[in-house]
Amino acid sequence: MASEQASEQDVLLAKRIIGAAERHDVPALKILLKEGSANVQDPTATVATSPIHAAIAACGKAEEGKEAGDEAVQTVHLLLENGAIWNDLNKEDETPGCIALKLGQKKIYDVMVEAGVRAELLFAKMAALGLGGDDDDEEDEEEAEEEEKPAAKKQKVSEEEAKPVQDPKVLDDVSLDNKAYLRSQLRYKPGILLDESDNAVMMDWETQIMQRHAETIAPKKGLRLMNVGHGMGIVDTAIQTHEPSEHHIIEAHPQVHQRLREQGWYDKPNVTIHEGRWQDILPKLVEQGVVLDGIYYDTFAEDYAALREFFSEYVIQLLSPEGKFGWYNGLGADRQICYDVYTKVAEMDLYEAGFDTEWEDIQVPPSLHGSKEWEGTRRPYWTIDIYRLPVNTFVK
Repeated sequence: MASEQASEQDVLLAKRIIGAAERHDVPALKILLKEGSANVQDPTATVATSPIHAAIAACGKAEEGKEAGDEAVQTVHLLLENGAIWNDLNKEDETPGCIALKLGQKKIYDVMVEAGVRAELLFAKMAALGLGGDDDDEEDEEEAEEEEKPAAKKQKVSEEEAKPVQDPKVLDDVSLDNKAYLRSQLRYKPGILLDESDNAVMMDWETQIMQRHAETIAPKKGLRLMNVGHGMGIVDTAIQTHEPSEHHIIEAHPQVHQRLREQGWYDKPNVTIHEGRWQDILPKLVEQGVVLDGIYYDTFAEDYAALREFFSEYVIQLLSPEGKFGWYNGLGADRQICYDVYTKVAEMDLYEAGFDTEWEDIQVPPSLHGSKEWEGTRRPYWTIDIYRLPVNTFVK
């Protein structure tokens, strides 16, 4: 009987917290949050939602003259300060930021992006220090961050995804572990490269993006260039049009090595193929004193921590003072707020490593969204409209 009463009390408290959040009643919410959580849900509701989802949804559409007021912004801040999760999902598979974006509530959306940036920077610092919460907290974070992990394409963001897999035979998705991916079978099809788990490793719709990346790292002919991750060879083909004096290609997958041989890359003048993972190859190149004018990074089945290690440990040693560094910005590209958060995080980490970043916006083909191009793939890795192309140079 006592447990039933407690349960009823919990439901009542959840409803009161959600109601106060929906009304943007900051004074009442402050009192209620002393007793309950900012992440409660009303189990009796037809559509389960968290307080922060409810607070943002209650703002209405900005285009209808319902621009979020100070009370709404304060409510969102208060919920975040009390542990509301920036990328928590409701039953409609929407984060709070997704709702803000859909409603055109820019002030609220910006608050959610900044909250995401703070959270990701904190998680990264904790991981670097080997810190973590108790088991219950870790379970909650894993559930909350499930959507945080970008679709299987290029760099993964969650550092948890990079943990070694003991038995690759039982791994359902080889993109979650780089070594499992390198042991897997790839399939080259017209316009697409698939891994063993039906993840799209690369697709030909990226050609315009890759060509522009090649232009940014090779603004003139005769430069010393490197690409990490050959895949379908789109960016390396583009790099060749700029007639580099040196063209280094680092590729780790055996099947891609075979394709490189079949297409004659090993015999091209000024081209050097390095077979293996960049983690093993780059230290040797640094030791040899190799200097490059342009570097591009586009790997698969690696997380954001790998990209950060790449530029903070190796690009700074290999790139000439006037050189340029580019990387495929596919972080969180299956959801706009995730893309915006990780783009900001990357820019901050790059600056800390000594790089200035300029961004160039490229329109993604409209036909890509919901198109048949994704048929046969595990899931779309790109669902947003704009690709933000980064060009990095050393801070002057």
